[in-house]
Amino acid sequence: MTTTAPAPADRPTTGPTAARDTAPTTARDKVDLGTIAVVPTRHWWRWILSGLLLFVVAQFVWSLVTNDRYLWGTFAQYFFSEPVLIGIGYTLSLTAISAVVGFSLGTLLALGRLSASPLLSGVAWGYIWFFRSVPLVVQIIVWYNLGYLYPTLGLGTPFTTDFWIVEFPTVQLVSAFAAAILGLGLHQAAYSAEIIRGGLVSVDPGQHEAAAALGIPASRRLFRIILPQAMRSIVPNATNEIIGLVKGASVVFVIAIPELFYAVQVIYNRNSRVIPLLLVAVVWYTLITTILSIAQYYIERYYARGSARALPPTPVQRARTWVRTQWARLGDSPAPPGGTDAETPTAAKGARA
Repeated sequence: MTTTAPAPADRPTTGPTAARDTAPTTARDKVDLGTIAVVPTRHWWRWILSGLLLFVVAQFVWSLVTNDRYLWGTFAQYFFSEPVLIGIGYTLSLTAISAVVGFSLGTLLALGRLSASPLLSGVAWGYIWFFRSVPLVVQIIVWYNLGYLYPTLGLGTPFTTDFWIVEFPTVQLVSAFAAAILGLGLHQAAYSAEIIRGGLVSVDPGQHEAAAALGIPASRRLFRIILPQAMRSIVPNATNEIIGLVKGASVVFVIAIPELFYAVQVIYNRNSRVIPLLLVAVVWYTLITTILSIAQYYIERYYARGSARALPPTPVQRARTWVRTQWARLGDSPAPPGGTDAETPTAAKGARA
């Protein structure tokens, strides 16, 4: 804050002369910014809430260490056990195959929904409506017991059971693993179709019109122009669905597939150590979800290249910049802003020269 000296008494306080005399001058209005005290804003409620959250987290961590009922020894014993690792393999296999089936079929269904053909649009809508209406566990059980409805499947005379070309027993064709893939994949396709359709619709219609005006074929317009722009909207929701598949694969325990949750159930039914075995499953599911979340971050960053002038730094890049800054502070000179040589005073002086 600065103060203004009062005008001399022998000078008029009104009129043109007074206006000229009271006009600001360079010497009078010069302010030393270094003398101004900068007072940061106090966020009291933010600090109070942060303290409470820190206390709750510390209390929970303390209970994890001191509560003997968690049985961390049992947890460590079974974390890398063979049944658990086999269950993880089944879980990842079911997730990967079901995701490929679901998103491949979902893409066709999304294009069918957007088709100008009433037949294709109606069939696609009916598929999505049906598979979103039936619970996943019911679908898996129906596929597993398909042999009860159709003992044999094959090719032959239409509208008959005369499979003179090829014939398979349904029980052998649709095994437990195949039933799980069919249930998870077809169920996922219904949700993936709406995610992909929403991403395609979110693209500016002008992109369609401009590409069509240039004479670009429809397939190339879709895969080279429309779909890359739609991926920015598709990737977050698609990753959510894949993470849901990782956890949704646990429902296949109803048909005795030894995935992760089923393997954990078998073990704690034998030794009655429910909590530590469930923690084994929780930690493994968390690790898989973390890896998928990291992959989502980099995929989103890749498809953001066309919408952002400069991509935000990755966590690794931020960590490197922070380390360079802290290391530079150990020396005699302050760290250059941004950590690049081009921003140093010497480089700036050379650029001006």
